[in-house]
Amino acid sequence: MLKNKKKTILILVIAIFSLATFLFAIFFENNSVEALSKYGSRGNEVTQIQTKLKRWGYYKGNVDGIYGSQTLEAVKYFQRKNGLTVDGIAGPATLKAMGISSSSSSSSTSNSSNVNLLARLIYGEARGESYTGQVAVGAVVMNRVRSSSFPNTISGVIYQSGAFDVVSDGQINLTPNSTAKKAAQDALNGWDPTYGAIYYFNPATATNKWIWSRPMTITIGKHRFCK
Repeated sequence: MLKNKKKTILILVIAIFSLATFLFAIFFENNSVEALSKYGSRGNEVTQIQTKLKRWGYYKGNVDGIYGSQTLEAVKYFQRKNGLTVDGIAGPATLKAMGISSSSSSSSTSNSSNVNLLARLIYGEARGESYTGQVAVGAVVMNRVRSSSFPNTISGVIYQSGAFDVVSDGQINLTPNSTAKKAAQDALNGWDPTYGAIYYFNPATATNKWIWSRPMTITIGKHRFCK
C-alpha cells in the first residue's frame, strides 16, 4: 500500500512539473514575440509594425499580424534608412525607432532624443505657424529620412549643410515649447499633412528660382510644401 502511495505521489509530482514547464514555455514564447518580433512571429506587435511601416511607405502588404517575407523586407528597408542594424528583426532598437513600446523598451524614453531635436527644428522654423503647420515641418524631415536623396537619420537630415536656416543662425538651440514637442511626436508617428513633401519655403521671402520650380503639394500657413 505504501509503495503504491509513493508511486502515486511521484506520478503527481511529475505531472505538476510537466504542466509547469508547459505553461512556462507558452508564457516565454508569447513574451518573446512581444519583445522581439521576427520572421514567423504573430500578434499585436506585428500588427503595429505593419501599420506604421505601411503608413510610412515601407510596407505594401496586408496588415494581418503575421511577420512574413514582405514584413521582413519592409523592416530591413526601414532599418537601412534609419541607420539601424539590417537584420530584419524588430528588436528593441528598431521598435524604439518606430515608436512602439515593448516589454524591454518604451517609446517615450527611446524617442526622447529624436523628439527633442525635431521639436527644436520645428520651434525654430515654424513656431508662429498653426499646429498642423508645425507638424508639416516635422513631416518634411521624416520624408527626407525616407528618401534616398537625403541622409537616413533625423540628425543627418537636420544638420545637412545648408538644409535649414535655423541651424546656421543658431535658433536650433532654442528650447522648444510643449506644442513643438507634441508636433514632433506626431510627425515621428507618421502624420504627414504635406502629402509627401521634401521641401518647403515661404513664398513671401524666397528668392531661389529652383525652389519655385518644385511641384507644390499644399500650402499651410506661410509655408508652401513641394516635392
